[in-house]
Amino acid sequence: MRCFTDEFKTDIMIVIGMADYAVTRSPEKLTTLGLGSCVGIALYDPVTKIGGLIHIMLPTIENARYTDNRAKFADSGISILIEEMIKTGAVRRRMVAKIAGGAKMFSFNNDANMNIGERNVLATKAVLEELKVPIIAEDVGKNYGRTVVLDTNTGDYYIKSAIKGEIII
Repeated sequence: MRCFTDEFKTDIMIVIGMADYAVTRSPEKLTTLGLGSCVGIALYDPVTKIGGLIHIMLPTIENARYTDNRAKFADSGISILIEEMIKTGAVRRRMVAKIAGGAKMFSFNNDANMNIGERNVLATKAVLEELKVPIIAEDVGKNYGRTVVLDTNTGDYYIKSAIKGEIII
């Protein structure tokens, strides 16, 4: 069986850390590792083949103690990513989104406020809807982590997890 990560062994891979983002164009690829309750939001312009990936940790910057890193939050980070993609040459009306992550990694006696993963997914969807960027595919929720790769040549979003294996959305 061929593993999708074999396809990327000779490609240029840009690694995005937690609460960080990057924008690039084909043929480079973007990856972020260990999405638990965090959400990896991939934006892509299929004409220019410019892609962006952000690894958000929290739903909103409102009431945050530290607000110096806006990429940490869905409500402020997604806007930054869009701005950077436009500066690189992407056209906003052509952008599409794919999202992954937002898992419920721990159980807290069914306290909905403690389900950060679900809150991150809901905030991500609300922000993308407000900014009129359609979500064309997603792999969110459940109780397992994910690692993702955005292929800027094709727009494919590769998702790998120990539980679900490997999928492309």
